[in-house]
Amino acid sequence: MKRHLIIFARSPRLGRVKSRLAKEVGSIEALRLHRLLTMHLLEKVAWNPMWQSWIWVTPEPAIWPIGIHRRQQTRGDLGQRMGHALRALPVGPVVLVGTDIPDLNVGHIRRAFAALQRNDTVFGPAEDGGFWLVGLRRRVQLPHLFDGVRWSSEHALSDTIANLGLARSYAFVDTLADIDDLAALTRWKSQRLRPPMRALS
Repeated sequence: MKRHLIIFARSPRLGRVKSRLAKEVGSIEALRLHRLLTMHLLEKVAWNPMWQSWIWVTPEPAIWPIGIHRRQQTRGDLGQRMGHALRALPVGPVVLVGTDIPDLNVGHIRRAFAALQRNDTVFGPAEDGGFWLVGLRRRVQLPHLFDGVRWSSEHALSDTIANLGLARSYAFVDTLADIDDLAALTRWKSQRLRPPMRALS
């Protein structure tokens, strides 16, 4: 069965992206970072022949980006929109990611699909208690996976796992940082610029 990668994104519109970060750095800088992160992610993973990529866009599909299948996100909260996207594609394992994870690469996606060979679901935990990746082995239907999830909180991942129940198996891939406010951006930059530790002699 064909593998499917869904990239959840917002159209690059001034004042419509990364609202938490925009309050701290301004709308223009938030838009610039949003475009940079999104295009960087697409360049790394979207055109890989190991899966079919889709970009699920809100608030409108627009004509961006070029050369990738586009769909429009439905109405509702984040869980309702993700749930619709995960159920909408043809049969086959599906993985969904956001666009604000600068360290995400092909290896993470490959490990997620590998985990779905043995598990019903897979998650990429975020450092703040949420998750940057969720994947389903499509032979399993989980219509209530995101019911009652406390989004934008440290409970988002644990709430989602609780909805699986005892009969569903799950696995984790790497824990990564998402960039949704100035503190997260500053922390990520400091980690990237930190010199490597020398081995003890």
